[in-house]
Amino acid sequence: MYLHLGNDVVVTTEEIIAMFDIDACTVSKKTRDFLALAQKRGQVVNVSYELPKSFVVCQKDGTTTVYISQLSTKTLSRREEKFSVKL
Repeated sequence: MYLHLGNDVVVTTEEIIAMFDIDACTVSKKTRDFLALAQKRGQVVNVSYELPKSFVVCQKDGTTTVYISQLSTKTLSRREEKFSVKL
């Protein structure tokens, strides 16, 4: 299944490792260090240049990408739940 992160960026749900609220998580020094390192390595993709509300950590074929999104984690979670198939 696919998850639309904003603008023209879509990822498969299998790639998603975690979704974080940017306001709640950036208080921690470890999170700030993680984001700074990802930025330095060129692993950060800004989905939009609007005010960021979340970041999504994805991994595909051993490559980690951090998507900064203007959508909240609540919105992203609802999108995922809405389109997921219940077995």
